[in-house]
Formats: sequence, C-alpha cells, structure tokens
Amino acid sequence: MNIEQTITHASPEKWTEIELLPEWDEEFYDVYTAKKFGKWHMLKTLKAQYKDDPEYQSMIRKEFDVRYNLTHPNIVIITDFEDVPGVGLSIITDDVYGHSLRKLIDDHSVTPAMIEQLRHDLLSAIDYIQTHHIVHRPISPERIYFTEIGGKLKLIDVGFDQRGNLEPAETSEDIYNYGVVLKEAIDSMEDKYPLLQKIAERCTHPNPRMRYRDVSDLHLALERRSSNRLYLLCIIFLAIMSLVLAWLNSPYRPQPPEKESIENVSSHDNDLSMTEFKKQ
Repeated sequence: MNIEQTITHASPEKWTEIELLPEWDEEFYDVYTAKKFGKWHMLKTLKAQYKDDPEYQSMIRKEFDVRYNLTHPNIVIITDFEDVPGVGLSIITDDVYGHSLRKLIDDHSVTPAMIEQLRHDLLSAIDYIQTHHIVHRPISPERIYFTEIGGKLKLIDVGFDQRGNLEPAETSEDIYNYGVVLKEAIDSMEDKYPLLQKIAERCTHPNPRMRYRDVSDLHLALERRSSNRLYLLCIIFLAIMSLVLAWLNSPYRPQPPEKESIENVSSHDNDLSMTEFKKQ
C-alpha cells in the first residue's frame, strides 16, 4: 500500500470530542481519544517537539506501515492514518480506552479473570508478534490495558519495525518480561497462585538457558495447571480399574454356582411342573 494514499485531510465536523490522555503518554507520541463520525477511536501523534522533524515523521509512517496489517484480538488495531485538525498527522486505532495493568497493580485491583487473560491472551499476543517478526518495545504493565467496555486485554505500543527473523535474545527477553508482568500482577493480589509464581520465577531466571525455550514451551507449562485435574481423574480411574481386576482374580471374587447344584435345581423344577400337570 502507498502510504501517501492513506493520508486524508479531515473536515472539522468529522472529528469531535478530541481529548488528550496524559496517562497514555509514550516516549515520542501524544495519545488522544476522539469520535470519528460519532464513533470512538484513539489517536496517536508525534509530540510537539518532533512534529516537524523528518526523522520522526518517517518513524510514524513506518510504524503505520508495519502495524496496519496486524490483526489480533489482543493487540490494538490500526485503522487509518490521517491529518486530524488541531492534532496533526495521526495513527488512528480502535477504541481501547481503559486502565493499564500498571494502574491496576498499584491500586491492588487485579482480578482472577485478569490473571487468566494474562495466562492466555497476553501470551497469544506475544506469540503473534514473534511469529510476524515484529521488532517491539519491552512487554510491560504500562503497555497492557484492560478496556473499560468488555474488560478485554489489549497490548498497545506494539512495534515499530519488521524483520526476517527475531534474534533468540529478543524472544528470550519476551519470556523474561512476561514473567516480570505475571509476578507483579500476582504479588498485588491476596491469592498467590503458587504454580504461576513458579512459572514466573523460571521465566525471569538470570541465566537465559534456564528459562523456557520458547513461547510454545511456556504455553505448555501454563496449561499444565488446567490439565492436572484431567490427569488426576485418569489416574483415579485406572487405579479403580486395577482394584476391580485384582478383586476378580482373587479368592474372594463371587463364585459361579456348581454344575451339580444347577442340575438339582433344574430337576426339582421339573418335578414341580409334573405335579402341577397331574393335578390339572
């Protein structure tokens, strides 16, 4: 896609209720919330000191190019690139307004449902980024948001470049940072999730060789908790079946009736039948 073809000049009526979000502040960008034709969006634009610098203008264009085709339910989606009146050239994203994980940790407001989303959704987003070889900023509580509507986990400020491959050190850093995020979230709660804490400790081991090999390996470790119950039920079932088989092969198993007894019973029944017939 030609980047120049995507830039449109909007009329003042197109954008309304534009509001700066200081808490969303990024290193080079200001972030706004606004309505476009009545629908909420987020705007990401260069800070005032960088707006006229060709190097940073090239940076925001490149970020748009890299991220425009990324589609994942837990990564903020870029929808357009516009020169917004009163704001400037902006990357337009879907509405992910809500609270950062950092704020939720600081306020001790992390819930068990959010922990489950960190286990599944965050790891899925990291896997997606790595699969598409996106050079990205460190995964951190500041870049993880839970939306005000629906409470969905969204990873923001995802990446700024794309390469043929990511270096092993970069993927290992993702695992380390994931462990940091998971540990901070759990530490802010009353429930401590011993298994998840153990996984977080391995993720953050000082020696990269002692961490999980890759995201797939980490995913298996995280899913082991939900699999333990199934394994336990299988073990119990096999144990019961073993006991039943042992009992059936033991001297205490029910004995079948002897042949002679069966014949006697049969003869006795026949005699009764003949007696009844004669009476008739």
